[in-house]
Amino acid sequence: MKRIGDGIYYTSGEFARKANVTIRTLRFYDKQGILKPNKISSSGYRLYTDEDFGRLQKILSLKYLGFSLEEIMAMTINDDAVDMAHSLEIQKNLIQKKIRHLEMMEKTLEDTSKMVEDSGLIDWNNILNLIHITNMEHAIIDQYKTAVNLNVRIELHNRFSHNPQSWFGWLASQISMREGDRFLEIGCGNGKLWQELDWEKAPKDLKLFVTDSSSGMVEEATRLLNGLGAKGMTFGTEDCQSLSYGDDWFDGVIGNHVLFYVKDISRALGEIRRVLKMGGKFYCSTYGREHMREITLLVQEFDPRITLSDVALYEIFGLENGQAILESYFSSVKKVLYEDYLLVDEAKPLLDYILSCHGNQSEILSQRQLEFKRFLQRKIAEKGGIKITKMAGMFICE
Repeated sequence: MKRIGDGIYYTSGEFARKANVTIRTLRFYDKQGILKPNKISSSGYRLYTDEDFGRLQKILSLKYLGFSLEEIMAMTINDDAVDMAHSLEIQKNLIQKKIRHLEMMEKTLEDTSKMVEDSGLIDWNNILNLIHITNMEHAIIDQYKTAVNLNVRIELHNRFSHNPQSWFGWLASQISMREGDRFLEIGCGNGKLWQELDWEKAPKDLKLFVTDSSSGMVEEATRLLNGLGAKGMTFGTEDCQSLSYGDDWFDGVIGNHVLFYVKDISRALGEIRRVLKMGGKFYCSTYGREHMREITLLVQEFDPRITLSDVALYEIFGLENGQAILESYFSSVKKVLYEDYLLVDEAKPLLDYILSCHGNQSEILSQRQLEFKRFLQRKIAEKGGIKITKMAGMFICE
């Protein structure tokens, strides 16, 4: 251990012994750019700090959970003390997810073993179920990563939005619900909309069917909403292009930022209209072409090859063209806009948001993430914060 100025540093050997890893592992992470030494001494020693132990812990946890090196790099870039609690919470949720999955596997193995012992017979349906559960693990981790990415994007808006009313709070305020109504949500994500609802003031006997095409998202929404004590909720996996419900079944259907992901919008809208009662309403939100445009300009200024999305989703279904699409299915379509913008004065949340997008940014930034973070810090310092346009709203269809 060495003291340099006000800091305490560990050589590679000291750091490896304290962390119970090999020097070879440290060198590998150094070469991959995931865990660089904090400092190189004048004599060439690689030196690490106490903060690097937290970063190593996160790397090892994510490695255990099956993330690739590229994904680990994207999720661990230059964590600081402020972000550590949030980072540890994400890791805890992922590990709890894996524990529940392993417990499910253990129960299935026990049941199958007991059946074989008691009867001497093998129920091949049970074996197939075991194979299904075993193969689910990769899908579960992938779906949960999607939830993590979704939470990262939601967090940026929660922290830096100018409008004191949150997006989900605003959505809930636009939805008219009466006593005894049945509502279907398609593409529920992690159930954030219903976390914003004041359940004490909710109409009596309200029945909510909360669905998503991703079973991982449904599981996450179930966990979060059951924890709030929300009543009258049914959770399920549904494809909005082929809904399992009968005709004229719902008083309202809600789709928050969903339609631009649907493969066949016409089929989905036909299904939504089919399950709605006469006079029922479809609430669907989307955004316009100017939404978050400053982020796109930033990343392309840094490297013009970066594309944050392979598809311009607003061109599929956006504020500019959505009304014309919906008027083919509904007699009344009203557009309502949510007035807001972001003022971001921290680089890390903005970087996390960019890395959570669906484009090629992780590939291009894989060896330049620290450089890119410094670029964002410079831009924020120059302007005293980065103002980001939000252009989002909802169509209310009857």
